[in-house]
Amino acid sequence: MSFWANKRVVVTGGAGFLGSHVVEKLRERGCRDVFVPRSVTYDLREKEDIVKLLADTVPDIIIHLAARVGGIGANMREPGRFFYENAIMGIQLMEQARRFGVEKFVVVGTVCSYPKHTPVPFREEDLWNGYPEETNAAYGLAKKMLIVQAQAYRQQYGFQAISLLPVNLYGPRDNFDPETSHVIPALIRKCFEAMEEGQDYIVVWGTGRASREFLYVEDAAEAIVLATERYDKPDPVNIGSGVEITIRDLCALIMELTGFRGRVLWDPSKPDGQPRRCLDTRRAEREFGFVAKTPLIEGLRRTIAWYRAHRHIPTAAYEAACP
Repeated sequence: MSFWANKRVVVTGGAGFLGSHVVEKLRERGCRDVFVPRSVTYDLREKEDIVKLLADTVPDIIIHLAARVGGIGANMREPGRFFYENAIMGIQLMEQARRFGVEKFVVVGTVCSYPKHTPVPFREEDLWNGYPEETNAAYGLAKKMLIVQAQAYRQQYGFQAISLLPVNLYGPRDNFDPETSHVIPALIRKCFEAMEEGQDYIVVWGTGRASREFLYVEDAAEAIVLATERYDKPDPVNIGSGVEITIRDLCALIMELTGFRGRVLWDPSKPDGQPRRCLDTRRAEREFGFVAKTPLIEGLRRTIAWYRAHRHIPTAAYEAACP
């Protein structure tokens, strides 16, 4: 019998980018009882709504993906909001999950929790060796506190909570809003809009010298499901591809794949963010058998194809069509 056959699972953020892919993976695995709370009914910033959610659903497992997220610009504009909402949702949800006797709680954190100058590749043991990169420190630290809470609850209450640290994600259904998106969807949109408007250049933040590691969203969803099935230790686990690329090289690749033949105007007055980002992913392979399968160029092709097909769909219609 499948691990998931008789499990009641709540996936917070399950209608969002990563969450919708996790929900699909769960259903593929035979999970028949997956509940996705929507904020109009269950505002996870409010304790009363969390209590109502758990009383209504009585879950065996909670996969906590709901978050206030965004790129460097959004984090710089609203650090207080990013800190408060991410901290309060996770802290209150985990506490009530413990009180309701939830069997397992999965904390999905962020690579932004790592110190700014962590040696590459980032090892989980380096997580506490410094302060996060300033432009997204509030978000990274809020998520980091949930790792502490998970470990403390395991120690004091025997609560089965695990923590995962995914790297930068991308793929179909990503957020392409220019005000809040991350680098890959932002670059894809810039290229398409430049071609539509007849511009021969795009403007990109920073110098292009910073590097990032990217993980295709379906691979990330697979990692989360595998960890939920197989992992039960207090130590956080990196989730990534282990492949690093500079923003300059990424930009050139996206320009080639979208067909944009113009030039890039780098804006060094805007921050690069963390200088380098690349994870040591050996623990995930060792503990629950996860290895990323989608090469960056193939993932970008799929993401660009999805954006090309969906970019003119009105937002309300698109959201209604999402799982």
